[in-house]
Amino acid sequence: MLQQSLREFLLRLHYVMPVPINRFWPLLMTFQHTEEISVQQLTKFLKITTPKATQLQKFLQEHQNFSFSSYYKEQGIEPITFFDANYPENLRQIYDPPSVIYAKGKLDILQNQRKIAVVGSRKASKYSKDVLEHLLPSLVNEEFVVVSGLAKGADKMAHDVTMKLGGATIGVLGYGFQHIYPREHGDLMKEMSQTQLLISEYPPYMGPKKWQFPMRNRLISGISWGILVTEAQKKSGTLSTVDYGLDHGRMIFVIPGNILSPLSELPHKLASEGATLVWNGSQILEEMAGFLFLK
Repeated sequence: MLQQSLREFLLRLHYVMPVPINRFWPLLMTFQHTEEISVQQLTKFLKITTPKATQLQKFLQEHQNFSFSSYYKEQGIEPITFFDANYPENLRQIYDPPSVIYAKGKLDILQNQRKIAVVGSRKASKYSKDVLEHLLPSLVNEEFVVVSGLAKGADKMAHDVTMKLGGATIGVLGYGFQHIYPREHGDLMKEMSQTQLLISEYPPYMGPKKWQFPMRNRLISGISWGILVTEAQKKSGTLSTVDYGLDHGRMIFVIPGNILSPLSELPHKLASEGATLVWNGSQILEEMAGFLFLK
């Protein structure tokens, strides 16, 4: 299968079935053309029901000559498939890499190897903002890219502070580009789509669903080499990003907090389990310098 035809085949598949590449791999490596695939084979290789396979086959056949690359280009979206040269190498190495990353904004930001994720509670206090204003200048000065999830609280603070410092930041969405979530982040999304970078593994039409955000968190970890936890409770969704980070072999940094605050629970727990406690940016730079060198 030619590279371009393989790419278009994958974009067609992913539009209907946005799953990691390991789900598609047996099918992509077996068939040369969409029209060769039967319903039974789709059922077998993709492990889906016969009704779903029938619908998928119909879609693939009806869109055999439709260019999804052109379709996305018209919307200002750049689809980056697993087979493309600009697909992030560290993301390619995780257990379940996205088949396609949809991107809006400055694509060169994605190629910067110096990426650190900043995560924390949606209820993060002003303390998180103050801490980020204290820590991030050192990282921005060394051209580190700050990665976060564009959620309320700590995520928004991370993006805002980074842009205020003149740095680069990536927002990883848990939904497609035709949606805005939360609604009050519409202006931030627009600004970042023009001056920074937004990415998602979901086709533009897909709206936010609760189960998609933990999957989004594996991308935040996957494209970063380190994860900085600001404030979060023990049972916060932040923990899923940390868990992915541990699975991916990433460095985990935590910020000390008020021992009387519930938002200090997770950072302090992680510190007791071996995460690196930090209180200035130079500490992160020293740790990451050796880590990135080894990588």
